[in-house]
Amino acid sequence: MGKIIYWVHTSVDGFIDGPNGEFDWPVMGPEMSAYSEELDKRVDTLLFGRPVWQMMVGFWPNAESMSDDPHVAAFAPFWRATPKIVFSRTYEGDEWTSRVISSDLAGEVAALKARPDAGDMLLTGGAALAAALTELGLIDEYHIAVHPVVLGGGRPLFARPDRRHNLRLVDSRVLDGQVSVSHYGLAS
Repeated sequence: MGKIIYWVHTSVDGFIDGPNGEFDWPVMGPEMSAYSEELDKRVDTLLFGRPVWQMMVGFWPNAESMSDDPHVAAFAPFWRATPKIVFSRTYEGDEWTSRVISSDLAGEVAALKARPDAGDMLLTGGAALAAALTELGLIDEYHIAVHPVVLGGGRPLFARPDRRHNLRLVDSRVLDGQVSVSHYGLAS
């Protein structure tokens, strides 16, 4: 059975982007890049909500022509080669979308996880999708990178949950001397 891994960057004050949608603040030093690449090795499918998808598809297909960052050079080929599922009620997909899921979130995701050949799936960012999957109990691991910045507004890490969700800390570390990354699993 495949797992869903949620990998997200947040500010100290709990926002995944700034008041105007800015996402220019995450620090991707060598240790953070290595952590991200280790997660990538575990997955065979990438999951995106529509807002994150639009940001990703606007950059990663031609990322190397826009940046010479080592993390970009490592992640771009992986991103292009890995199947990508977008969750949206209105988006019909594009040349980079492997599949769009537009209804029956619980049933569709449960079926993805239960496929006989199911590998792990990586959800990167996406507060609304992460909140919906959390409410349904479908996220198995949370990897949350807290960056040393106070944004003062933006989209919160989690949309307001309907109930409490207890997690257990699996691991916590500081990467690149400034980013705290905590790995959580579901509480038993």
